[in-house]
Amino acid sequence: MSADLSQRALLVAHPDAWSESVWSVAVEAQLVGTDLSCRYALHGDMARIRIPAAGAGRRADDLWRHTCFEAFVGAEDDRGYYEFNFSPTLEWAAYRFEAYRAGMTAAALARAPGLQVRRTAGQLDLTATVHLAGLAPLAGARLLHVGLAAVVEEADGRMSYWALQHPPGDPDFHHPAGFALELSPS
Repeated sequence: MSADLSQRALLVAHPDAWSESVWSVAVEAQLVGTDLSCRYALHGDMARIRIPAAGAGRRADDLWRHTCFEAFVGAEDDRGYYEFNFSPTLEWAAYRFEAYRAGMTAAALARAPGLQVRRTAGQLDLTATVHLAGLAPLAGARLLHVGLAAVVEEADGRMSYWALQHPPGDPDFHHPAGFALELSPS
């Protein structure tokens, strides 16, 4: 996708880990100044999808083990990247990687991501705003490469993996091929 102020797309299911309960996962990403806003809309049979109940909204690890939404963001001239996880529980995670799946550390954010969740019988909406100002490699970048993804857990425990695009092999949101969206600051 080309550089733009806002991008919309449908995520695709990994061919080896998809779900009949999920009809579609739509995403929209927008970079305004140093704020990255991601809107996810999961459409499906919500009675068959395990959605964690809303909680206190704190930092937590292992959110990808249940239904959650993710954003992977790297600057065009940096081997490293950041991973952000957003749960319907309002919990979140942020990590910095020095290179592909290497050198993972907790990312120090100036403030917690802003999360909003809305659920209906056929849809789960999650909007996340990440303040990139304190993340020097991202805040000063002319172009960001972004991978947007979702992990969906069904009521029976099966998992499906959704991304802008999948590299060959097992689901791998960290793979550079998944950073298919380009965003420039407004």
